Amino acid sequence: MGNEKEAFVHIQNLRKRILEHDEKYYKLANPIISDQAYDQLKKELEELELTFDPLGLFPSKQESKDYIKSPDVGDDRLESFSSHRHLNPMLSLDNTYDRNDFFDFDKRLRKIFESSSLPYVVEPKIDGVAISLTFKNGIMTRAVTRGNGIEGDDVTKNLLHIRNIPTDLSSFPLPEILEIRGEIYMSHEEFERINKEREKAGLPLFANPRNLAAGTVKLLDPKEARKRKLEVVLYGLGGCEPSNYFSLQSQFHESLKNWGVPVVEFFQSVSSAEEAWQSITMLDNVRHEYAYPTDGAVIKLNSIEMQKKAGSTSKAPRWAIAYKFESERQSTLLEDIIMQVGRTGTITPVACLRPVQLAGTTVSRASLHNADEIQRKDIRIGDRVIVEKAGEIIPQVIEVEKQYRNQETTSFIFPKFCPTCQSSLVRSEGEAAWRCPSSACPDQTKARLQYFASRNCMDIDHLGEAVVEQLVERNLVCRISDLYKLTTEKILQLDGFAHKSAQNLIHSIVQSKDRELWRLLCGLGIKHVGTAAAKDLSNKFLSLQALTESSRQELIEIDGVGDTMAESIFNFFREEENVLMINELIRLGLKTNYDLSTAKSSYLSGKTFVLTGSLVSHTREKASEIIESLGGKVSASVSSKTSYLVAGPGAGSKLQKAKSIGVEILSEEELLKLINN
Repeated sequence: MGNEKEAFVHIQNLRKRILEHDEKYYKLANPIISDQAYDQLKKELEELELTFDPLGLFPSKQESKDYIKSPDVGDDRLESFSSHRHLNPMLSLDNTYDRNDFFDFDKRLRKIFESSSLPYVVEPKIDGVAISLTFKNGIMTRAVTRGNGIEGDDVTKNLLHIRNIPTDLSSFPLPEILEIRGEIYMSHEEFERINKEREKAGLPLFANPRNLAAGTVKLLDPKEARKRKLEVVLYGLGGCEPSNYFSLQSQFHESLKNWGVPVVEFFQSVSSAEEAWQSITMLDNVRHEYAYPTDGAVIKLNSIEMQKKAGSTSKAPRWAIAYKFESERQSTLLEDIIMQVGRTGTITPVACLRPVQLAGTTVSRASLHNADEIQRKDIRIGDRVIVEKAGEIIPQVIEVEKQYRNQETTSFIFPKFCPTCQSSLVRSEGEAAWRCPSSACPDQTKARLQYFASRNCMDIDHLGEAVVEQLVERNLVCRISDLYKLTTEKILQLDGFAHKSAQNLIHSIVQSKDRELWRLLCGLGIKHVGTAAAKDLSNKFLSLQALTESSRQELIEIDGVGDTMAESIFNFFREEENVLMINELIRLGLKTNYDLSTAKSSYLSGKTFVLTGSLVSHTREKASEIIESLGGKVSASVSSKTSYLVAGPGAGSKLQKAKSIGVEILSEEELLKLINN
């Protein structure tokens, strides 16, 4: 890369892509790239940052609206759940696919401890949902997801139906307080059972066990969650009081077994990296026999005292590493290529494959991404193709076995018309995706309605995918505003509804009229506008009417809104179809003004806060909520526009940056004084 300016642009692009993939993986449980592809992006970003931005500075660039912070730990928290702080941080692991990287990891640790060899433990890396169970005097009091590593979602009630989850260990000699870390997973057998039932019902199939487990853990409907059998496996030590209760990782594992909790089948203590490598190889040979999906091996220092001495970075412990196994590949026949239409009209080509077993599941479909990808790989219907399930998640067509190609096959011609509504497809300059431009396209309508009703938007209960499908296909709903014209009688026309359930759906729709303005803005589906931007727009313009009349310049002046987003917002409110829909929503009684009664005052108006490090009296969400209720704004990154940096224990690069540009630093106590003034 030639110079700092080019490097900054590329680093920002990588950070943006990684944050987008984090959102899809951790919050939506719907990743669109493989683990290996994601890890490659992270590695490329780390190498660039190490070369061009080792201290996380680029000071002149951080003042830019387009500055994007480098992600640390992926965040799975949702607004529907309360957050709870971990006793010890629950960090992600550094990972590698390279044998040499593993031995370099060992070399770094041997240098720290000045030893020729170190004792490790080796166990499977389970592809599930990370969970932390807190026990007080032997009784499980809380189950919390990884979240952002410092605090996670409290999902205790959602997990009580899991049959093998331990809730009472009081008959055993446990430390007074103990966090046991593990993984919630869905067995291959249960995953196949659920997908067979969905196939019979004509519903879309789930992609893989990990995504389905993640979605089930966060289901707000416990009755639906109980229909899906989840299981837990435990292996990790979190917070512990007294802290010296366990001295070895292997001792902790033996205690778990003695307590009768579910543990990993494969666990080996070794005395060197060479022995650890032999265990890794052995695990790769037997892992497909396990009920849970695995995608690698985890290697940890056995001594807990040595773990503490090795320490951690802000992202991962230095005393552990995950070695990821190369993804499994199979050869199969590509029988057809079909097109799927997304919420914004994006056309995604999908390969229909002769079913093949891959990493423990049956694969019959794989994404082909876009027209350029098909052309680049010269993929044709009737080809034999190599399919890879990288990271045991998403099937991908890696290559064509051209030696088996029938010479009569012809190149695939990407369609010129939408497969659903037959509108002519368009492609914007610089974009790889073809799109259907028709807002009346039934498939787009379904996707828009599902998004509008989702938890992060209008949060409408009982309006799931199957219901939306019927509403659109029966022409009961053609646009978002039509939802608010539905009656109990119309809902009773749908399959699966009785009078009570129809009334419940109508009640949920009516309730959503009073949702906050930012939720409505987010639900409208304006390209590039997510939750954070919707809140910024709501706070700035205070009404939907004022936003629709805003100029490009007014939009660009909002911190966090760049040129691209401003253009998208401006154009959205000038499309006749959108104007008609918004007027209809106003007529139907939706809240389109910012509720000033929710703000205690404008005491902190114009002040921007950044929170870093650990907070004691409040979670970050609660502290942010209080600041915003007083008219202040909370930002994720430090810039010249930052008024205060609130620094708790563990504050790192943000604190250094704030000091270097003269931002006022507040302790948590000083923040509370400011708030209570």
